[in-house]
Amino acid sequence: MPPYDPSAFPPFAVTVDLVVLTVRRHALCTLVVRRGESPYRGRWALPGGFVRAEEDLGAAAARELVEETGLCAHDPAAPPPVPSNGAHLEQLATYGAPDRDPRMRVVSVAHLALAPDLPAPRAGGDANSARWAPVEELLGEDAAAGGGEEGGTLAFDHARILSDGVERARSKIEYSSLATAFCPPEFTVGELRRVYEAVWGVALDPRNFHRKVTGTPGFLVPAGGTTTRQGGRPAQLFRAGGATLLNPPMLRPEV
Repeated sequence: MPPYDPSAFPPFAVTVDLVVLTVRRHALCTLVVRRGESPYRGRWALPGGFVRAEEDLGAAAARELVEETGLCAHDPAAPPPVPSNGAHLEQLATYGAPDRDPRMRVVSVAHLALAPDLPAPRAGGDANSARWAPVEELLGEDAAAGGGEEGGTLAFDHARILSDGVERARSKIEYSSLATAFCPPEFTVGELRRVYEAVWGVALDPRNFHRKVTGTPGFLVPAGGTTTRQGGRPAQLFRAGGATLLNPPMLRPEV
């Protein structure tokens, strides 16, 4: 191998940022942390951090997920384990605008994580508080304020990353069984419908939805029990089936 001089190339850092989505109180929410250090001190940001020298990108994202939520990631190519004690985690996109971080040249590889309703988060690292925030609230406020260093809700380019992550989730639940990642191991059709409604931001007809999801091969399998946790008459419990792709797909209503 010919001589190689690393100093001939400009240095830059690599980070991972997490778009962690869950459904809380029938609203699609994401985890945000308030930055305790400059830059953007006091602003909300997506959780994440620098990739360590010995880590690959997936390991760094999984480590940040554990540190921020206590959840372990499972292989996105395989159905969630039953019972599930982890979260769906997949690579979302790479963001590398030269001025996205005022400290130095930083390239971020964002990841999308989906999980059932999670408890109140605990801040760590350089964050001094953390919360679950409705996605609609964050993106609406950031668009109104214009983003950037002086305005907007989210630091860096995190509004764009969050928007991309939300659209990925909205699109994937059309043709895959990914919506079940927002549900507990056993759930009702009504609970699954409320996931679709929260992610898509629309109201769905309960009877049509029940017919579609129970008629899609491999989407749901009966769990062998019922529940009254949603009130009213006992509702049948289901688990995620073995299908990863839905045929026919669950098409998003036009709004």
